[in-house]
Amino acid sequence: MDILEKVKAFLKRKDIVFSAKRYGIDALGAMAQGLFASLLVGTILSTIGQQTGLTVLDEIGTYAKSISGSAMAVAIGWALKCPPLVLFSLVAVGYSANALGGAGGPLSVLVIAIVAAELGKAVSKETKIDILVTPCVTILSGCGLSMLIAPAIGSAASSLGIIIRWATGQQPFWMGIVISVLVGIALTLPISSAAICMTLTLTGLAGGAAVAGCCAQMVGFAVMSWKENKVGGLVSQGLGTSMLQMGNILKNPRVWLPPIIASAITGPLATCVFHLEMNGPAISSGMGTCGLVGQIGVYTGWVADVASGAKAAITPFDWVGLILISFVLPAVLCWAMGKLFRKMGWIKDGDLKLD
Repeated sequence: MDILEKVKAFLKRKDIVFSAKRYGIDALGAMAQGLFASLLVGTILSTIGQQTGLTVLDEIGTYAKSISGSAMAVAIGWALKCPPLVLFSLVAVGYSANALGGAGGPLSVLVIAIVAAELGKAVSKETKIDILVTPCVTILSGCGLSMLIAPAIGSAASSLGIIIRWATGQQPFWMGIVISVLVGIALTLPISSAAICMTLTLTGLAGGAAVAGCCAQMVGFAVMSWKENKVGGLVSQGLGTSMLQMGNILKNPRVWLPPIIASAITGPLATCVFHLEMNGPAISSGMGTCGLVGQIGVYTGWVADVASGAKAAITPFDWVGLILISFVLPAVLCWAMGKLFRKMGWIKDGDLKLD
């Protein structure tokens, strides 16, 4: 057996798979869950605590938010099927990558946790002192990489986010369409729109456009598929994820057109008419109506802006814009287009049925 074959056999035995699916879909998707279970839930609890005066909820939320880097790294390790010692060692790796990555913390965690996890898997159970070797390799490689490259990754991601936000401010109509459509598509694809928004720190008007795109997909599919899925589908898609429709989209791509068209309409309305801004956590920009995280994020941004003096007050127009962009317009537009597409024969009964 030559060296190449030996390497292939070793990688197979260690379940180390270099593929876009493993890293770009499995790991990224799991990272989003780690973000949700820490930063997002923490933000929700903190917001409830601050608005109701229940300081204990605010404190609990703060604890949850503080370990988001570790939660992301462990989630990535779980997706990569890491053995226990590697998985537990990723706690330190995630913390360091997120802390040193600044605004690009999630991207730093994604890249560095993948490298550390695979190196840890490679040495796992290969020595008689595995209890020392595996954690040391995982932590030294991960934290070392964090010190070397996390700040640069963070700066690059932050710069790209700044460019996108600047472009949105200069061209709110066209960028409103682009961001709304692309982030909405990302939300329905088996990748993480939340992680993308967090990585690029999509806030401000760009974040508002992202919220519009995500809501168009989630609420749009939920309403459009009412005939097939009734209340269960309305809740699972409208408050869960439109990703549930991916199988049906692959069978008949035309079912995706109404939500995409709706996002192209609501995006510029959000940026140009209602001036909807996401000044809460950037990750909320990519969540849409999932657990109402997108709407809570917009609200927390309003509260923060009022407290800082950047905004005089939360107005009725703000609430009307948020409700129309998040719920009413996606529902009406996708319902109408869904009816039209069914009459045209582009969507047939059962095409949107969830298993």
